[in-house]
Amino acid sequence: MSAFLSDLGRSFFGDVDPAVDGGYEDPPPRKGFFTDTSVCIGCKACEVACKEWNLIPEDGLELTGNSYDNTGSLGSSTWRHVAFIEQEVPAHLAAASAIPGTGAGAGLGTAPPVDLGLPTPTLPGETADAGDATDFRWLMESDVCKHCTHAACLDVCPTGALAHTEFGTVVVQNDICNGCGYCVSACPYGVIERRPGPAGDPAVGIAQKCTLCYDRLTEGMTPACAKACPTDSIQFGDLDELRERAVGRLDQLVEAGEPRAQLYGHDARNGVGGTGAFFLLLDDPEVYGLPPDPVVTTRRAPAMWRQAALAAATLLGGAVVAFATGGRP
Repeated sequence: MSAFLSDLGRSFFGDVDPAVDGGYEDPPPRKGFFTDTSVCIGCKACEVACKEWNLIPEDGLELTGNSYDNTGSLGSSTWRHVAFIEQEVPAHLAAASAIPGTGAGAGLGTAPPVDLGLPTPTLPGETADAGDATDFRWLMESDVCKHCTHAACLDVCPTGALAHTEFGTVVVQNDICNGCGYCVSACPYGVIERRPGPAGDPAVGIAQKCTLCYDRLTEGMTPACAKACPTDSIQFGDLDELRERAVGRLDQLVEAGEPRAQLYGHDARNGVGGTGAFFLLLDDPEVYGLPPDPVVTTRRAPAMWRQAALAAATLLGGAVVAFATGGRP
């Protein structure tokens, strides 16, 4: 029993390779996303590419009233969600957000940004005839499933429908999911959801979320969202390499005048053991609707099992004593 509980404990916490922990021998390097929100332009190409490749149904075309957001949050039919945050800040900070050469990998030995032929955005007050700068800026962020190292959704799944792949990502196996919904309440990020419709969709009633385009990974292809991103805000690759790149990018932004810039989800010591999809934010996580200190909801499960085993052993011992004494006091 103690060996079983020890194995169970290693699955719920600690610095582990999720692919190895999932039973893969000699897996490839762990893959993931690094989303640099400082260069996100809110174009939603990632949302469209995700839906097209994964055949995800339309989930609402009406604006929510929160800037240009028409999807609201991640869900069963929104595997990528672009958040628009309109933020009042001092004018000098708003101007600092438009840092020259802030494309993905800028200053890291990559080529200069490519002219996409799109309208060039300017900040209020940036041109000579625009008047004074205003105390306003937009923060944009393409959110996605975090592909946790210690994934609570996977821990609570009674059928094994949720599993880590050889790439360290978390996927749902539709043919095994029974639609119980335990994963929905277990996710500390509120990512996964059972698809309510439309009628006739084969995934109705089944838990759905980003797979990091597992079918594309197995063919050596880049996930659809990262492939479609025009500014390389969404970067895909080996997770260790992405983490190193993110640290350099963070230092660059801080030096350029973004003191609140921070990495979110990259630390393997956080409450979910680090995430396979992490972000560079320009403000606190709460501003983007992200939990500030997420913790895998099943991390106390090993202790609960030990306590349950102790209680069962105590009851069994009491029953044996009662039987041996014939019930005599």
